[in-house]
Amino acid sequence: MLTLNLFWRKLFSTSESLATSETEEFPGEIFSTGRESITQSQIMFSTERDIDIYELEELCDRVGWARRPLRKVRKAIQNSFLVVSMWEIKGKRRRLIGFARATSDCAFNATIWDVVVDPGFQNQGLGKAMMKYTIKKLRTADISNITLFADPQVVNFYRRLGFLVDPEGIKGMFWYPN
Repeated sequence: MLTLNLFWRKLFSTSESLATSETEEFPGEIFSTGRESITQSQIMFSTERDIDIYELEELCDRVGWARRPLRKVRKAIQNSFLVVSMWEIKGKRRRLIGFARATSDCAFNATIWDVVVDPGFQNQGLGKAMMKYTIKKLRTADISNITLFADPQVVNFYRRLGFLVDPEGIKGMFWYPN
């Protein structure tokens, strides 16, 4: 447990002493989980948009999401303000295990969409780490209002990250074509 606490302290520290690595092959930030010697793998977050749409679709399949037209998924990624991917790195092999994106007015507001973590990597704190990374990137861009939409079964997960349901009586409204 001490190793895990040290991991979280290092991961969410505001100092620049986070363990990061950038490679020519795959730029991003590598985070130490303290378990690399056991699993021979590392977890890396990236904001590069060069994501294999088919690999993303496989990830969404693994969590049971409905299929969406790939051309629209590609367009959504291209038009997003921020795209975050989470990768398992084992030697030269990388595997997409998490994804989130955000749209924004580039001044005040951003909305986080399509948060997904591979079921084999859930309940290990990696979803929390990916969300903290996403929020950090949005705050670095001086975005002050961050919203998201959540399925009922994950509302408590987002509450623990500081998100509020209906803050100050604000109600989301939706328009759908008939």
